[in-house]
Amino acid sequence: MKTQPLLIELGTEELPVKALPVLAQAFFDGVLAGLEKRGIAFVRGNAKPLYTPRRLAVLLSDVASQQPEQKSEVLGPYLNIALDAEGKPTKALEGFAAKAGIDWQQLERTTDGKGERFVHRAVKPGVATVDILGEIVQEAIAAMPIPKPMRWGAHPYAFARPVHWLVLMLGHDVAPASVFGVTAGNRSRGHRFMQPGDITLDSPTQYVEALQHAFVLVDPDTRRARIVEQVNQAATEVGGRARIDADNLEQVNGLVEWPSPIRCAFEPAFLAVPQEALIETMETNQKYFPVLDRDGKLTEHFIGIANIESKAPDEVRKGYERVIRPRFSDAKFFFDEDLKQGLVAMGDGLKSVTYQAKLGSVADKVERVASLASALAPVLGVDADAAAKAARLAKNDLQSRMVNEFPELQGIAGRHYAAAQGETGDIAAALDEIYMPRNAADDIAPSKLGQTLAIAERFDTLAGGFAAGLKPTGNKDPFALRRNALGLARTLLEGGHDLLPNEWFERAWALQPSHVADVHPFDVTQFLYDRLRAYFAEKGATPQQFESVMNVVHDSLPDFAARLDAVKGFARSADAEALAAANKRIRNILRKSEADIAAKIDTALLVEPAEHALHAALQSTLYDTRAALAARDYSAVLSRLAQLRAPVDTFFNDVMVNADDVAVRGNRLALLNALAGALGSVAAIEHLSV
Repeated sequence: MKTQPLLIELGTEELPVKALPVLAQAFFDGVLAGLEKRGIAFVRGNAKPLYTPRRLAVLLSDVASQQPEQKSEVLGPYLNIALDAEGKPTKALEGFAAKAGIDWQQLERTTDGKGERFVHRAVKPGVATVDILGEIVQEAIAAMPIPKPMRWGAHPYAFARPVHWLVLMLGHDVAPASVFGVTAGNRSRGHRFMQPGDITLDSPTQYVEALQHAFVLVDPDTRRARIVEQVNQAATEVGGRARIDADNLEQVNGLVEWPSPIRCAFEPAFLAVPQEALIETMETNQKYFPVLDRDGKLTEHFIGIANIESKAPDEVRKGYERVIRPRFSDAKFFFDEDLKQGLVAMGDGLKSVTYQAKLGSVADKVERVASLASALAPVLGVDADAAAKAARLAKNDLQSRMVNEFPELQGIAGRHYAAAQGETGDIAAALDEIYMPRNAADDIAPSKLGQTLAIAERFDTLAGGFAAGLKPTGNKDPFALRRNALGLARTLLEGGHDLLPNEWFERAWALQPSHVADVHPFDVTQFLYDRLRAYFAEKGATPQQFESVMNVVHDSLPDFAARLDAVKGFARSADAEALAAANKRIRNILRKSEADIAAKIDTALLVEPAEHALHAALQSTLYDTRAALAARDYSAVLSRLAQLRAPVDTFFNDVMVNADDVAVRGNRLALLNALAGALGSVAAIEHLSV
């Protein structure tokens, strides 16, 4: 079948920048789904969503010019309903035939499980693709996740932004369609300022190049790469390196059609302000790219991206510099005033700030965290006094002017204020590190003191949240308990801290002023492990492997991780399935047996050669694995346990466990009980059995 290139372009006012990639992907997916739904063949190839702030586009190289034949089959009434006793059509059959538009005698018959019935089969020629492109576009638009639909003029319809033009071409043909009152054509539009006016297209294949000549880079990847190149080049020219935050880059990419760099600078005096505040202002408020020196320190230079090749770049530069100066001045004022007050004095106001109605003030939480940090410190190899002092300073910056203006600087501001008042570097750093990891992509706190505070903070937050009845439900998690649980788990795991979570949740629980009757510290521990399911799944662990470790006693989260890593390796071995099945069989026998299990194995009651062989192999295995278990070399333990496969198989082939002799039966059960203990010394491997 003949194929032709397809172009669909929806031209609009500037679309919302944060929603732009999602809208473009949804439009692209909707068009492809519409083609598939109608059986129209196309080659996707490397096609992807094309977009700029003023347009959403789909460009496909090969799309069938026509639908294939459309076959339909509509089932009608069964014969006992369709025909009367004389074989004449009933009203039911006549109605069915009339609906199909044919005489009832032209209907075919088919048979299913209930009997014979009438059926109408029809074949219609396929419709020309160009004639149904309008329908496809309408469906794609209807399925888009429009954040805040907008109406314009006196029109009854709504979209993300007003629509001004529509290109709808299959080869050289324009589709006879309209969308939002705009008739489809073959005219796109260039850059709003550098190339205003229409661009006539003879074919979709001209689209990307024609727009580039009109100062529009419609491919977001091309545009993004150009921005990165320009920003890096501009930063190099002033002897620095650009800070290119991924989110900031994506938003800038959604703001411009023809990016052009503008190298700017601000007064060096502002560098006395914590650089995080200045960077936050440049990136979040103005979408600029800061320039850092080789040590990662902020310089007075930054790069703005204009949506035009200005004939007066100096005037654009002055404008970019002018708009950040008031924000920088505010930040400097806040910082200077906070320094006058001092970090310790800031903490006085925490008593009047409610943390949570049932859990007291922020000052109350600070004392709970300080208590936990002091207790944790010697266990984690940290000075208890330093941990308590850092914990009591960690929330003080909540009362600062800087954090009031820039909430995302909580902890970061505290670090600067602590250093300014002469606190040691480790305590100052810990005031920032207590919040790490701030998100899933963030690292855990780098210092032991910071990790101590981070762990104490999260034990209290989780215990308090559950004690106050704030356990997350559905998508609701107002205290971010899921994020805190994962942050705690990661800090324990990646920090290598051998703490028993339940023990420390009980300590944190005892410090809470309020408790919900039907919640227990164990519930918080279980909540923590539930977060680990996804964490370890991302590292390749299956649900069965996770359950196998969950069902044995482990010393800590690092111990849990070591066991799980060993199980993942063991599960790939040839012996894993057989031993898992054997252990499952053993535990079923022990669970169902009504006979008494002997307290210990009596070698004198071992009758069969297979019994003796299994007992000897088991004793040898227990001796060989003792040191490996103590060293947490669980891979070595499982590798040695795998050698039990042969004697275990022989035992089950040659030995009747439920012997008539009560003493022999009890002894055999004791042997199996010991074997089950050995096989379960690393994990409940029966969970690995399919």
